[in-house]
Amino acid sequence: MDDRTRGRRQSLRGRKCFGASSGPVFMALCACFGAALVSTGWATAQSKPDLPLPPVAPVRPVTDVYFGTRVVDPYRYMENLKDPQVQAWMKAQNDYTRAALARIPGRGKLLERIRHLDQTVPQVQAVELPGNLYLIFKRLPTGNVAKLYLRHGLNGPDRLLVDPEAVKLAAPSQHKGKNVILYFTASQDARYVAVGIAPGGAERNTELHVFSIVSGRETGDVIPGAWGGGQPSWLPGDRSFVYGRLQTLPRGAPATEVEQKVRAYLHILGRDSGKDPAVFGYGVVPTIHVDPRRLSAVVVQPDCSYALGVINSGVSPNSVFYIEPATDLGKTNSAWREVAVLSDDVQDIEIHGNDLYLLTYKNALRYKVIRIDARNPNLASAETIVAPSSAVVTSINPAQDALYVQLLDGGIGRVLRVPYGPHPHIEEVPLPFKGTVGVQTDPRLAGALLTLTSWTKAYRIYTYDPGTKRVVDTRLQPVGRYDNPTNVQSVELKVRSYDGTLVPLSIVYPKGMKRDGSNPTLLYGYGAYGFSTDPYFGPTRLAWFEEGGIYAVCHVRGGGEYGEGWHLAGKGRTKPNTWRDFIACAQYLIEHKYTSPARLAGEGGSAGGVLIGRAITSRPDLFAAAIDVVGMSDTLREETTANGVPNIPEFGSVQTKEGFKALYAMSPYDHVKDKTRYPAVLLETGANDPRVDPWESAKMTARLQAATSSGKPVLLRVEYHGGHGGIGGTETQIQEMLADNYSFMLWQFGVSGFQPAR
Repeated sequence: MDDRTRGRRQSLRGRKCFGASSGPVFMALCACFGAALVSTGWATAQSKPDLPLPPVAPVRPVTDVYFGTRVVDPYRYMENLKDPQVQAWMKAQNDYTRAALARIPGRGKLLERIRHLDQTVPQVQAVELPGNLYLIFKRLPTGNVAKLYLRHGLNGPDRLLVDPEAVKLAAPSQHKGKNVILYFTASQDARYVAVGIAPGGAERNTELHVFSIVSGRETGDVIPGAWGGGQPSWLPGDRSFVYGRLQTLPRGAPATEVEQKVRAYLHILGRDSGKDPAVFGYGVVPTIHVDPRRLSAVVVQPDCSYALGVINSGVSPNSVFYIEPATDLGKTNSAWREVAVLSDDVQDIEIHGNDLYLLTYKNALRYKVIRIDARNPNLASAETIVAPSSAVVTSINPAQDALYVQLLDGGIGRVLRVPYGPHPHIEEVPLPFKGTVGVQTDPRLAGALLTLTSWTKAYRIYTYDPGTKRVVDTRLQPVGRYDNPTNVQSVELKVRSYDGTLVPLSIVYPKGMKRDGSNPTLLYGYGAYGFSTDPYFGPTRLAWFEEGGIYAVCHVRGGGEYGEGWHLAGKGRTKPNTWRDFIACAQYLIEHKYTSPARLAGEGGSAGGVLIGRAITSRPDLFAAAIDVVGMSDTLREETTANGVPNIPEFGSVQTKEGFKALYAMSPYDHVKDKTRYPAVLLETGANDPRVDPWESAKMTARLQAATSSGKPVLLRVEYHGGHGGIGGTETQIQEMLADNYSFMLWQFGVSGFQPAR
């Protein structure tokens, strides 16, 4: 799982940068492109003659001038993904990649092991509701997609509510792949549940369907385009909810318009969704100006008399907040009152009675919690409830008895219980072990559901009872035989980066490992949006450790490990710190004999494509291999895409001189140099990806293939039935991708049993 969430409105910021076709198209591509195919030393030496070589992409240079700087783009035409020639080239590349990976001798056995490890227990997420009810989102051990169930009591049987594969989507979709559930929200009386369903990871094609929890049948309420404005919030009375919806564009509208002017709408059960009125957002409230590039949402907590209007860029930690009585939604546009603007640096607001609890980094880069009166929301009169400290406050969660505050302290999760009222006596919730903690509360219920995991312990679901002050395993997530391996251990270090900054490095490795420089090692990094890479263990990772592999995470600047200050130190013009920190961690692993350049691979994905792309273009000598998953590669062209415009606050815009300089410096595609000995690279993309357009991976593949002189492979893997990384993908797809990644690295490391016949 790649998505890290902060607060219930994280979906506003969640759009950042996580079935293959087959058959020979070799001759067809020669005709399409009129291009000769060239031989590489790798293909000649390590492939059998019956494996055709990947097609060479023709160079059709386009020159742009940005503030006096000329930039040549040799593969601009690939941005037209509807071009039959581009489609044919990508298909041939994918066919070639699948054939090359299939020839690795150990891949089949590795895939079998990954499937076995993945199929020992169900994978469960749970939401507790009043009345001792639980919504269980569960993938069965041999299931391909997760389904939604209802359970009475912790030990009751599960009743199937929603099988996404059985749901017929109303809007026709050109996207292939299985239907998957992206989100669900129960009504306050637990009579209904609103479920977002998308085909094959095509998130923009999400349809919102409403189901009766009592009968499991659909009510007939279907809303297309329900993505990008937060999850639905049910209103008191349980016959209506507010939700976000993409605008309907005229045919031929530019891609950059797709995710603009997102508004919040009010739906009443039984009404045609086409008649739903907009209640907040762009052009809705005359007294509130909303930039068309901003996302708008309305959030109503259960058992709360207020509605919050939220305006966010989609990637920024701070939002604009308004408040009005929930009963006024859809009736008047004059009741909204301003609570916070962007310069107030407020990330989240939770409500208890007439108290507003704000999570803010104003004058507190590691965040603090303050409280104001909802009837007179004046920040000047705010009372500090949780003062800033060395720990980062990552979320606030209201329960019936108290506010539960989540902290990140030196990479370890902590939870504080903060009772309501003046001068609260703050207590720390005792956790069973140190690691990553998630907090889920309901304002109508006392206590909290807690999820815990670490680098060496699998995900578990606990409950905290404030009466007994005990944390107890709910057993909602069954125990698997591989959940707590005794032959794996971890260590936390700090590495000095190029400028003296100490950067956290997590290393997970097989017990008894020798530090002789021979260990296969995967170094991962992300570093964007202020999101931290927290400890997490899944049994499938054992397949890597069983091959003697080390898994390391460099917590680079741009992430949130040390709060907003750490984020700002790897954003925009400071982005070079991100890949330089990663390089420093790679050097540390080599210098301290964990591994060597011949046995080291780097990985980044989505926005982390900048990290891995610039790491290998800056120091190709440090890595034997690199894996770039749905990665941002051409940052100069990013804002021409639908999701590029919302990302401008994080990365910058070519419309300004400073923005261009920052984007050019961080663009991997524009830093590939001819006749350079690049490592082997496996680039992966999803045909239905709405977050990072597939052409970015395609252009980067073509550029690296043309430039590298190392003779090592540069492969493009296309998931034609998938979206952004694992989002919306089936378990089979995820298992196969993991097997491909592991076997690709072991092949390039020269590990015995993974070398194709010569």
